[in-house]
Amino acid sequence: MGSDFVQKMRDLLEGEKTRLEKELTGFAHRNLKSSETDFTSDFPNLGEKEDENASEVAQFSDNLSLEDELEKALRDVESALKMIENGTYGTCKYCGQQIDERRLVARPTSTSCIQCKKTLTQEV
Repeated sequence: MGSDFVQKMRDLLEGEKTRLEKELTGFAHRNLKSSETDFTSDFPNLGEKEDENASEVAQFSDNLSLEDELEKALRDVESALKMIENGTYGTCKYCGQQIDERRLVARPTSTSCIQCKKTLTQEV
């Protein structure tokens, strides 16, 4: 795997990290007592009427689900960036072989090659 490709993937991952953090800060705030990838959803205050209270609860519930998914994606991006720094990016964590560049382009946070992924998901 060439250094140009790794740099391209680093740039792509840095862009994705920025996008995820921006999306998260739209409805949550960073939990400073925890990790960089931990956010806490803000409870919306739409008013005091019963229908407004119901909307607040529904919106908060949606935000919690979205927060969880975005945090997972952010952790994956952070992990991939650390692998680039460590020089282990693009190596399958199960068999130790190089992950095909086409797979990394399709899913930059991949940690397993296609064959191992198929074995894990029992597609073989």
